[in-house]
Amino acid sequence: MPGSETIVSTASTAEPALVDGGRWLTLVGIGEDGLDGLSPAARSAVEAASVVFGGARHLALAGDAVKGEARAWPTPFARGIEQVLALRGRNVCVLASGDPFLHGVGATLARQVPAGEMRAFPAPSAFSLACARLGWPLAETGCLTVHGRSLDLVRAHLHPGRRLLVLTSDGAGPGEIARLLAESGFGGSTLSVLEALGGPRARVRRAPAEGFPLADIDPLNLVAIEVAAGEGARILARAPGLPDELFEHDGQLTKREIRAVTLSALAPRRGELLWDIGAGAGSIGIEWMLADPSLTAIGIEERPERAARARRNADALGVPGLEIVEGRAPEALSGLPAPDAIFVGGGAGEPGVLEAALEALRPGGRLVVNAVTLETEALLIARHAALGGALVRLSVARAVPVGGLTGWRPAMPVTQWSWTKPGAVS
Repeated sequence: MPGSETIVSTASTAEPALVDGGRWLTLVGIGEDGLDGLSPAARSAVEAASVVFGGARHLALAGDAVKGEARAWPTPFARGIEQVLALRGRNVCVLASGDPFLHGVGATLARQVPAGEMRAFPAPSAFSLACARLGWPLAETGCLTVHGRSLDLVRAHLHPGRRLLVLTSDGAGPGEIARLLAESGFGGSTLSVLEALGGPRARVRRAPAEGFPLADIDPLNLVAIEVAAGEGARILARAPGLPDELFEHDGQLTKREIRAVTLSALAPRRGELLWDIGAGAGSIGIEWMLADPSLTAIGIEERPERAARARRNADALGVPGLEIVEGRAPEALSGLPAPDAIFVGGGAGEPGVLEAALEALRPGGRLVVNAVTLETEALLIARHAALGGALVRLSVARAVPVGGLTGWRPAMPVTQWSWTKPGAVS
């Protein structure tokens, strides 16, 4: 049939032919049911390959279908990618768990192998299998992975009534997640541990996060969480401007109301990088990253104790990927990847800082500078006169007790200059 894919087997002394169109790489998702779960086309692709890559478990599941050279995936992971790419043009198969493009090797290979050079036979993902087992709508369930990543990534998703599926790294993962929940005020949440789904060893067990009792958990597992928040639970709101008390700080903190306006001016867009110059407690970079999982940020902070504090805040607020560079701007900016947005919350009056920020910013990028001193305010007024942009003065007053009554106590006013660099967005 036109457009159909054909795999041609050859004698063992010759290289098996590639499928139509010269696609040399095949990705095959395999589940715990092994060969029984593969389609005829997927099994034929494994049998026809001259080299088959996979973890030891994957190769064992594929069993007799592997006719060519079997290569266990090496450590580190990147070495395996290099070995696959070195075989470009041969008939290569890569085995993966479930869907290779969901937190899997397929996504990594696709960054270096054109779609026209490969094909894929995905199996149901662990998320799909879990939702089918629990009766949860997949589209309404939060799906994330902490496999090889920090457990702190779970924190931003903990909202009352939410359902989450979390892929773990090993048998200890469910207990560690339970402890994180209990310590964060979510001890009343119910955890379902789903082990070795899709195969003969499949098992589902339920337990509360508080006092989590389950043991002897299969290393191949994921955790389903029905989130319940107790009094004092750390719930991270979706809007910018988290309460100041959620941040550990020494007073060097962009306060809640100013922070919300600042994030609005920075206008985060999917996939962008922020520089936070004079990071302090890290609040701007943290809330930037909380806006979307694709966002990244680098905080530049010259004082080691503040840099350490910013890292602790990032972990505690669910964005452990915040990068903190210890050093003084502008020298510490050298060699950093070009940013899409820059916030200067401290040090704007230091020689060369604004010049370096203006130079580094990508075309179409946004620069936001906050000033509380008259000297720095004068610099921003001059920049606004020369380059344009928006100049705003922000004043906040809070109600406080005054001699048994209540009165307004104003905070120091903030002058904010925001500017967009001319040029097409790259």
